[in-house]
Amino acid sequence: MKIGERIKLLRISKNMTQEELAERSDLTRGFISQLERDLTSPTLENLDHILRALGSDTVNFFSKMDDQKKIVYKKDERIPIYDMPSGVKEFLIMSQTDPKKIEPRIVELNPSSQSILEQPHEGFEFGYIIDGNVALLLNGTVYRLKKDEAFFYESIMSHQIKNISRTQKAKVLWMEIY
Repeated sequence: MKIGERIKLLRISKNMTQEELAERSDLTRGFISQLERDLTSPTLENLDHILRALGSDTVNFFSKMDDQKKIVYKKDERIPIYDMPSGVKEFLIMSQTDPKKIEPRIVELNPSSQSILEQPHEGFEFGYIIDGNVALLLNGTVYRLKKDEAFFYESIMSHQIKNISRTQKAKVLWMEIY
């Protein structure tokens, strides 16, 4: 991303017009316009004035310029989670969730298999049944779910899922939300 483009995005995120930025940074609106279109380059002094007016500084501005957020996560990039019970496969769908507040995964359960019993913890759990039929156990209460149904609960209860079919695999999109 170019400097002018980054300044423009920062200005817009602050709900500021070019005129307001020019006034606050003691520059002209024409200069700000040319800068945002990358038709001119700022001096270090001008850049410092602009960034201060935008509530930033040169260190933060340049350290975030190369922060390309990952958008697409391919199937072959999934990370297997080991130490699962027999008949259970788990894969992290995304390796970089920043800020890390969500951990999405695919859980595949062979017929009659079950995940480990997770103890209560902070956060929330969301699941969507992609294939099959599962039982969701929350503090001993059983909820039966089938394909295209979903669940959501606070993680303060012990929880586990079981494939209730003896012949068909089950697949669940599972998200831990912190």
